[in-house]
Amino acid sequence: MWRRIARMFGTNRKPAQPPTVVNGRPETVIGANTRFVGTLNAEGNVRIDGAVEGDIEVVGNLIIGETGRVIATIKARNVHVSGAVKGQITALEQLEISPTGKVWGDITTAALHIEPGGLFRGQSSMTTNIDEPLLLEPPRSTTES
Repeated sequence: MWRRIARMFGTNRKPAQPPTVVNGRPETVIGANTRFVGTLNAEGNVRIDGAVEGDIEVVGNLIIGETGRVIATIKARNVHVSGAVKGQITALEQLEISPTGKVWGDITTAALHIEPGGLFRGQSSMTTNIDEPLLLEPPRSTTES
């Protein structure tokens, strides 16, 4: 009997593997009737349909649904905003703002896509692997000889 209980509580189990990031499906969902205040760290994908305030760090993708209201510093691989966000966003690959999405704050991303109707107020900076040339020559006017 004790062996059965030990197996039931996992004393003989293998070490846990890190979670894999599933491209399309969120592993964590904060529902429309949920309010969260604090630090949210997730290894997989996250969808927020409720209210979140604090810091969000997601290894995978972050989706903020139409009913999502976020006041936070955000860092994720990809961020899709259909709700409202106030704060700093760092999207390592892409930030997308849908027609119902609103972002107030500074963003850093490699690619930015704002659909017609989407709102962005703040400053943006693009990350890239391409080095900037040290010296750029101004265009020559046709009147100079």
